Amino acid sequence: MTQQILFYAFAAVLIASALAVITLKNSVHAALSLVLTFFTAAGIWILAEAEFLGLALIVVYVGAVMVLFLFVVMMLDIKPESMREGFMRFLPAGVIVAAVMLAEMLSLIGVKTLQAVPLPENPAAAAGSNTAWLGQALFTKFLLPFEIAALILTVALIAAVTLTLRKRSGVRTQKPGLQVLVQRDERLRVVRMASETPKTGESA
Repeated sequence: MTQQILFYAFAAVLIASALAVITLKNSVHAALSLVLTFFTAAGIWILAEAEFLGLALIVVYVGAVMVLFLFVVMMLDIKPESMREGFMRFLPAGVIVAAVMLAEMLSLIGVKTLQAVPLPENPAAAAGSNTAWLGQALFTKFLLPFEIAALILTVALIAAVTLTLRKRSGVRTQKPGLQVLVQRDERLRVVRMASETPKTGESA
C-alpha cells in the first residue's frame, strides 16, 4: 500500500514538472524543472526495483547532461518569447495528435499487457541486487553485443568530430596533423636587441 501511494505521488510530481518544462517562460526554471523530472522518474524506477536504471538516470542525465544544459542556458542570451509564440495556437492540434498516437499504441500493444505480470524466478537476481545481476549478465551472456555497441558508439563519436571539423567557408578550423609536426623552434623566437644609451638630460 505504501509503495502504491509513493508511486502515485511520484507520478503526480513527474507530470507537473514535465508540464512546467514546456510552459515556463524562463529557460533556467525550465531546465531546473527538467532536473526534477529526471529525479522523479529515477524514483519511480527504484520503486519498480530497477535500481540500475534509476541510478544511471541520476548520474548520466542529472549529473552530466543537465549540468551542461544549465551552463548553456545561462551563458547564452536565449529569448524564449520567439520560440513560444505559436505554442498556445497549436496546442489543441498537438493534444489531438498525441491522443490519436496514444490510442494507436494501446490498440497495438493491448491494455492487458500494461498490467503487472509476475516475473519468473531468477536465481541470479535473487542472489544479489538488480545492478549486480545486470552487470554479471552483461559481461557474460551479452559480452559480444556490449562490445559491438561500444564500437558503434566510438565510430559515431569519431564521425561527429569529423563532421564538426569539416571545411566551411568563413570558419577557422584546427589542423591536428600540422599541429603535431610543429617543432619547438617554430613556436618561440627569442630576439636580442641592443639596449639604447639614454641621451644627455634624460633619466635612465
